Amino acid sequence: MSATGADTAKAVGSGRVAVVTGASSGIGHAVAKALASQGWQIIGVGRDPQRTEESGDDIRQCSPDGARVQMLRADLSSMRETSELADRIANLTGRIDLLVNNAGGMTDRLELTSEGIEASFASNHLGPFLLTDRLLPLIRKTAEQAPSGAVRILMTSSGASEAAPPMDFDDMQGLRNFQPGLAYCSVKLANMLFTRALAARLEGTGIVAHAAAPGPVASRFFDYAPKETLEHVRDLPKLTEAQGADTLIWLATAEEPGRSTGGYWQNRAPRKPHSQADDPDAVARFWSESRKLIITTGV
Repeated sequence: MSATGADTAKAVGSGRVAVVTGASSGIGHAVAKALASQGWQIIGVGRDPQRTEESGDDIRQCSPDGARVQMLRADLSSMRETSELADRIANLTGRIDLLVNNAGGMTDRLELTSEGIEASFASNHLGPFLLTDRLLPLIRKTAEQAPSGAVRILMTSSGASEAAPPMDFDDMQGLRNFQPGLAYCSVKLANMLFTRALAARLEGTGIVAHAAAPGPVASRFFDYAPKETLEHVRDLPKLTEAQGADTLIWLATAEEPGRSTGGYWQNRAPRKPHSQADDPDAVARFWSESRKLIITTGV
């Protein structure tokens, strides 16, 4: 580790630490800025090198101590990069009080990663699944020294999750009949199922898990959306990035979300999720099948 890296590791070694993926733009950037302004120590993750560097400078300006903001570059559609990212984060800090799994996006075509995973499913679900799993020992360690409900894991889901058909556990990536819009709805359902699975597996640890549906946001999110999606959202009113981030920031910092777990929220209020999220057997199967897919990538 370089001298600069060592200084940063020391800086993020005390105080509340938040890991925010997708922090280089959009909602994730707004979340990181808000938390930094409240004194949180930020480990942000972005995919594009230039945007990641520029967003880090912006986030540091919001922090009382800019040295406590560290930006890391990684592509969460790659399980190898995600695994390496988890190691880098663990080398930077001795605690994680908050993990915001926000990175993701849409695609207008079927594309497989070099590891054989459908790219949208990989970046929106499987990468966050792996990152969370690899960081859980550190998150659990933090929770042992914190009040119950203070340590949290958040997912950026979407109202699109409610329009998805039930998850097909024999074809979770939707490869048999791939449709970009349907793939996005399904992977946002995956975010909700993952939230419920985490909540069940972490029961009694004091760690809470929640998912949020921000609503349409005027950001780079739709840059690679399919044509039909662009037509559908063209005339919809859109939130600012700060407005889209509001519920996630509230879930991260307010007292009320710490009293429950496994919730699905919009506008700081509970929202009814897809019916499959209420099926414990489906939730458990989803976790098992996700882990099997991770194994196929060889990480």
